[in-house]
Amino acid sequence: MGMGSFSSFEQVLLDEGWLVGLSLAVEMTEAELLEEMQLGSGGLAGEERGGNGPGVEAKAALKKHFGFGEFLEGQEDIIRQILEGKDGLAVMPTGGGKSLCYQLPALCLPGVTLVVSPLIALMKDQVDVLLAKGVAATLINSTLTHAEQGDRISRMQAGEYKLVYVAPERFRARGFCEAVRELEVSFLAIDEAHCLSQWGHDFRPDYMRLGKARKLLGDPQCVAFTATATADVRKDIIGVLELEEPFQTVTGFARPNLSFNITAVEKAASKFKRVKAIVEEHKTGIVYCATRKRVEEVAETLNSWGVKSIAYHGGMTEEQREATQNKFISKKADVAVATNAFGMGIDRSDVRFVVHFEIPGSVEAFYQEAGRAGRDGEAAWCELLFNYADTRTQEFFIDGANPGMPLIRDVYQYFLNAAGANHEVHVGIDEVKDAVGAKNGMAVSSAISVLARNGLIERFDVKGQRMRGTRLRRPEVLASGMDLDEDALEEKELRDRSKLQAMVQMCYGAGCRQQAILEYFGEMDAEVCGACDVCCSDYGTESRDTSENEDMIVRKVLSGVARMSWKRRGEWEGRFGRGRIVQMLTGSKSQEVMKAALNELTTYGILKVEGTAFLNELMHALHDAGLLVTQRGEFPLVTLTKRGEEAMKGDGRYRIVWPQARKESMVKDGGTGGVNGETLEELAPFDGTLFTMLKDLRNDLAKQDGVPSYVVFTNKTLEAFARLRPKSVEAGLRIKGVGPAKAEKYLEPFLATIGEFEG
Repeated sequence: MGMGSFSSFEQVLLDEGWLVGLSLAVEMTEAELLEEMQLGSGGLAGEERGGNGPGVEAKAALKKHFGFGEFLEGQEDIIRQILEGKDGLAVMPTGGGKSLCYQLPALCLPGVTLVVSPLIALMKDQVDVLLAKGVAATLINSTLTHAEQGDRISRMQAGEYKLVYVAPERFRARGFCEAVRELEVSFLAIDEAHCLSQWGHDFRPDYMRLGKARKLLGDPQCVAFTATATADVRKDIIGVLELEEPFQTVTGFARPNLSFNITAVEKAASKFKRVKAIVEEHKTGIVYCATRKRVEEVAETLNSWGVKSIAYHGGMTEEQREATQNKFISKKADVAVATNAFGMGIDRSDVRFVVHFEIPGSVEAFYQEAGRAGRDGEAAWCELLFNYADTRTQEFFIDGANPGMPLIRDVYQYFLNAAGANHEVHVGIDEVKDAVGAKNGMAVSSAISVLARNGLIERFDVKGQRMRGTRLRRPEVLASGMDLDEDALEEKELRDRSKLQAMVQMCYGAGCRQQAILEYFGEMDAEVCGACDVCCSDYGTESRDTSENEDMIVRKVLSGVARMSWKRRGEWEGRFGRGRIVQMLTGSKSQEVMKAALNELTTYGILKVEGTAFLNELMHALHDAGLLVTQRGEFPLVTLTKRGEEAMKGDGRYRIVWPQARKESMVKDGGTGGVNGETLEELAPFDGTLFTMLKDLRNDLAKQDGVPSYVVFTNKTLEAFARLRPKSVEAGLRIKGVGPAKAEKYLEPFLATIGEFEG
């Protein structure tokens, strides 16, 4: 070996301090050097080296196979613990590099690593990438013929593969289970592990077999990976897989490059208007819809606008879904319109926006789906178009996912009655639904899943037919004698409904969106993001007492709410939603107001001068202060709380976040803008890349000082920096939000960043 010619292995050793010059490398082979350093198959533990790294072997593999010199945040610690032989659970945000955390250890461990993954497109994409890097990898799923599956299993047994991706439903097949039983499986990685938990937002019954599958494989080391999991879900994952003294690593749920926004809309036309504006501004993204019908409607509308889009939903064949998904991944389409099945593990990094056309069923679902934007780390836009009426669709899904014991018994009794001598029934879901008189076909499917999970029936493919058959496994058990955990079924339904309620509450909330999400996942010390619709609002954020004039405005609002509510037996009951109340207070002459005779109330038009936008913000503030409450039901109806009634009468003291007047310009009087009525937007173009750089700098400085990001500079101030690009302290001081104290403490690094950006 000549001077200056290092192998990747030697370069890592040199970087880690194991080589002095080249003398040791010349005298010893790699294998001898590993033995000398007491490296086992799992690499050198950090504490043995006196550092925190996952080991020299892992870093060498990182460079050799993946071309990276450093690990992303959280990866190093997870890989180190895997190479130490520990079971574990890793929760990493979308785009956080969790796939590397099982791919790299697979190359350092003996035998084969099995990766359980729920989506065919995800498997294919990852296997293709690994093969391109020279890694021996393959997949086994329903797209392969029996002959192809047999060939790959034989090659697994021959030791030709290091990584094998399998779909969870493969463990239904007895032949597959018997074949993998003979393998030396050293590591079992469970991707999208939230599918394991019935408390998760995307529970999949096939995942429930993985605990037994692990035992079948001889209890290999097992680590579960997911991007979203509450404490309950994490506990469930560990229990189902029976992980032994597992490490739990949560690298944080925050996605600082995403802007989360919730827009209240009353009509479908308003939704399409917003979608069009977002597509025109951000170009590439995903629009999530709750139903197949809505997916097709939105996709057709986008195509009529000349947007290259695809439609994806569960009503398509497997081949159609794969072809459609590949079209989006290969960038032959700019926008994907899809139900929630689309996107899990999709490796397209330039998704610049995610729109939810309707409210999703949980905060977990919203955050995971929105998290598919901005995987490249660049700024991306996430927006939920909120109309409370859309919760009816989610309620329908919850009813379908929670059939209840009466329906479960009826379905089981039908199978008992219809089964032949072989204890089999060959009928479709619709026939079962009609036979038991059910209204919701989803509920019948869920009832069948409950019966299968409890070992009363099993489902199988009917040869020559598209339907699946049902076989009674314990035909001696009567419907009245089923031993099911009814309490657990009821608890699951309660949790599903509480998840939807938490999502609705977030939509009505007036606090930072990302902070609310992180607190939902248990990060109670989360800071405000400075990038969501609330943080970027021009209204105030500090709770305080009201002045005499402000108190009078509050009392007028509360009086208006009282006149649009009932009071029965001392309790307030709402009759109208927030939008209609604001219309009444501002004197709207809309048909809805006139038809309900709201124009005849004494409070009609009493706050017309304040305007709709201000009153909407004030209503949010009154909710947060506990003076108003939104009663849930078919419609969200606003009414007074007891504290609100006291405040209306002038008897109670309260504190609220008072909406401040909107600011038309970010340039101070006498500055370089806002002249002759011109706005900042008219004076200077906005650069998103520079804005992101400034925001990253702002967040770093805030973290160093231990203060919220907005204490350094608000997003509005950063926007002015990105537009006006001040070159001096004097120019910076002319921008609103930059006073002498802040200029002295923070301004210089921002000026330097702007200078570097402009070259």
